[in-house]
Amino acid sequence: MSTFVLVPGFWLGAWAWDAVAEPLRAAGHTVHPVSLTGVAERVGEGGPEVGLETHIADLTGLLTREDLWDVVLVGHSGGGAPVTGAADRLPERIRRVVYLDSGPLLDGASLGDVWQPDHRARAEASLVDGWRHPMPSWAELAASGSSLTGLDEATLARIRERATDEPAGAFTEPLRLTGGGDRLPKALVSCSFPLEQVRSMIASGHPYFTALGGPEWELRELPTGHWPMFSRPADTAAVLAELAEVAGPAVS
Repeated sequence: MSTFVLVPGFWLGAWAWDAVAEPLRAAGHTVHPVSLTGVAERVGEGGPEVGLETHIADLTGLLTREDLWDVVLVGHSGGGAPVTGAADRLPERIRRVVYLDSGPLLDGASLGDVWQPDHRARAEASLVDGWRHPMPSWAELAASGSSLTGLDEATLARIRERATDEPAGAFTEPLRLTGGGDRLPKALVSCSFPLEQVRSMIASGHPYFTALGGPEWELRELPTGHWPMFSRPADTAAVLAELAEVAGPAVS
């Protein structure tokens, strides 16, 4: 059996993984869904000082506090950045890093750096009190490339009701890497982009896709929208469980 740490994307907390965690636990796996500092039930811990390094520390703190080893570390969407940082800091505790409709950042880059300029400009213009990034409208999210496929009106309303503002530092603070997690087994689960398109970006030498062509990577496709934990939760659990068992290169 495997140990999963599940990190949600922006505006979401541990609750977003409920329908994924249930079948994983039923199959005998240990599951730790995460709410990062300043979001969901931890919204009161937010502030202008909260950033990507805070969220990385949330994850490394969980791994050490709970004495977790051989972990499958999963990051959805914006959760991919803190997952990359935590794997870099504590690679010896990680079995595999999984990016769920997400991807790794390069050293020195922030999430905002990989967004389209107009998307980042809107995000920065929307800030409340100079640091709180409210969840945009569904129309704005869809226009920025976050597919809503598989989400009915009731699900959209439920997500909207429970979403909280995201600390802006999560997308403005650059990621700093030491190379500690470079050789870890990794996987991409592409949901809102066809895998053929991802492979084309890898082949073209796109700076944010080239690394996915390395031998440490497994590429999988789960066709749905950008929020598979809501649109296809059982299938999300199944692909995560499968990836946990796929052999990969050992860290040296």
